[in-house]
Amino acid sequence: METRNAKVAVHIAVAERREVLQRASRRNGTRRQMKFNRICLLMVGIGTALAAWGQGRGGGQAVDPWRGMKKLLAVADVQTGYHHDSISHALATVERIGRDWRTYVTMIRTDSQLITHSQIKGQGRYDGRDVNAKTLNFYDALFMLPSGYGTLTEDQKAELLSFVRDDGKGLIVGHATGVAFTNWPEFGEMVGGYMDSEFNANAAVIVEDPKFPGADAFGLSPFMFNDQHPVFKTPYSREKVHVIMRLDPDKLDPMNRARRADGDFPVVWAKQYGKGRVFNVGWGHPDATWDDPRFQKMMLEGIKWAMGITQADVAPKPFPRPSTGQGQR
Repeated sequence: METRNAKVAVHIAVAERREVLQRASRRNGTRRQMKFNRICLLMVGIGTALAAWGQGRGGGQAVDPWRGMKKLLAVADVQTGYHHDSISHALATVERIGRDWRTYVTMIRTDSQLITHSQIKGQGRYDGRDVNAKTLNFYDALFMLPSGYGTLTEDQKAELLSFVRDDGKGLIVGHATGVAFTNWPEFGEMVGGYMDSEFNANAAVIVEDPKFPGADAFGLSPFMFNDQHPVFKTPYSREKVHVIMRLDPDKLDPMNRARRADGDFPVVWAKQYGKGRVFNVGWGHPDATWDDPRFQKMMLEGIKWAMGITQADVAPKPFPRPSTGQGQR
């Protein structure tokens, strides 16, 4: 009996010892896993910090926090011209519709610093460092609301032309662009024309190309639109641009009708410039235009086309004569 009890005690002792060892092993394994996890988190933190530091130092490409979405650089540099009251609202609207439709993200600037392919050197704390790595190389299209001669250097002008013509990127220009860079003929050729004059009116508009993305937002029939309408001059030519919408000259008052002898009053057009695409919208003087859902849809689709997301036939077409105000002919 005593021998049996002794054997039982031995078995119990062995089992308890085994359990103690197993618990110790599990604790050690947990500690090792926790240590490994801490090391991984530390490495991730170091990697993120190095990436951010590298961007500030100009080390490599710009970090993209919006992967999978197109990028739009919106620049309203009016330091040398007239600052329209609607500019801030225009920039905010273009930024919002891109995010609402998850189509593109917008970087808003009121200076022209990022219109370059070159590295940008910082000052002060960033003296001598390459900063603001998100230059033209980062963006799919540029939205401009310029005025006057602008602040672009000669190098920046060449890089802007190359951005569209050679890189195949998009350019979207809005109201008053027709009076910008009038001392730079290449810009006028790229956007399609300079503005000769303008007038405020609730004017009848003809949709010449309802197949262009977004043009159908206004319907297929002529419609009324209240804005400050541009009147374009050279280098504007029907042989160089694809007119999407124009004013109906037969519905204009005699004074405004006389502004163009041929009766051709384009307000929205598109064109190819080398490998790139240009979308030119003459409207946008009042805030109300930017609040119009039809206009917003047209802008969204025009930006998408300029970015290469959608396709359209933008071959130049002659002015349809005679004008009868009955839509596309």
